[in-house]
Amino acid sequence: MRVLVTGHLGYIGTVMVPILLAEGHKVVGLDSDLYEDCTFGDGIAAIPEMRKDIRDVNPSDLEGFDAVLHLAGLSNDPLADLNPALTYDINHVASVRLAQLAKDVGVQRFVFSSSCSNYGAGGENLLNEESAFNPVTPYGISKVLVECDVAKLADSNFSPTFLRNATAYGVSPRLRFDLVLNNLVAWAFATGRVHIKSDGTPWRPIVHIEDISRAFIAVLHAPRELVHNEAFNVGRNEDNYRIRELAEIVKETVPGCEIEYAKDAGPDKRCYRVDCSKLMRTLPDFKPRWNARGGALELYNAYKKLGLRLEDFEGPKYKRIDHIKYLMRSGRLDESLRWKTEEVKVTTAR
Repeated sequence: MRVLVTGHLGYIGTVMVPILLAEGHKVVGLDSDLYEDCTFGDGIAAIPEMRKDIRDVNPSDLEGFDAVLHLAGLSNDPLADLNPALTYDINHVASVRLAQLAKDVGVQRFVFSSSCSNYGAGGENLLNEESAFNPVTPYGISKVLVECDVAKLADSNFSPTFLRNATAYGVSPRLRFDLVLNNLVAWAFATGRVHIKSDGTPWRPIVHIEDISRAFIAVLHAPRELVHNEAFNVGRNEDNYRIRELAEIVKETVPGCEIEYAKDAGPDKRCYRVDCSKLMRTLPDFKPRWNARGGALELYNAYKKLGLRLEDFEGPKYKRIDHIKYLMRSGRLDESLRWKTEEVKVTTAR
């Protein structure tokens, strides 16, 4: 297929693109590249790309594609909390507009990177795709709104699918350190302390970004009738963990570290367990390859190779919210998170 990946320069996109290419797809990227100065480790696959904000997409940008894989957006809760109205503008309004434009120009498949944070304060029960939404952050609310609005666009010519990813982990050229397993291993490596910011009791389902990428590809390859206007939780049932259980895995992985709870640690209202059996039942060719222990070891080895320091992942080099604030203070981004400098807006010919 000829595939457009929005957010191809982000945490998941930089891992997904090489896997798509290996599957023989023709891939074009679209990304404003807010984190161009935050590359971690190995380089990023070179593909034709449009350096553009998703709010500024034109119909002509979408012509000729068989599918749009929509990853782009403000990607975590602290960043979304920076300006909730802007979060809805980018994550919700621009996403629905993108889907409508894709439909208008004849794109047949639209795969949306949703989130299990839709379930939010989900409690102890195992939640499936029919469970009630209960998001507790602007980020989670924006994902719910996109699903509801894009589902209404589905018809015989336009087929959306919603992949509700569990909390992601794993090494990427655009590594995120705000994600629970990535963060716990980083603290353990850099300080010798597995630093837990909650009381350790909340549940989190986790999934490796390579397995998220394979889920997207499985949907692309699936017969339309199996995935048309369907939502799928992405992960494995056995990878629902309490935060304190992940901390124990990290302690066993990183030599000489101890578990430490933050002084103000308390319960986190984001607590949910998810049932991921629908995806594997519907698309049996999708088989996740990673587990938490393998991911913790992968992260530890990457941090060791690059000599990761606390000030790297707790400062503007890699911490998303701090990096955005730095770009705004330095005059490179305006209040709407658009680049002020013209050179970053150049579009590479497809």
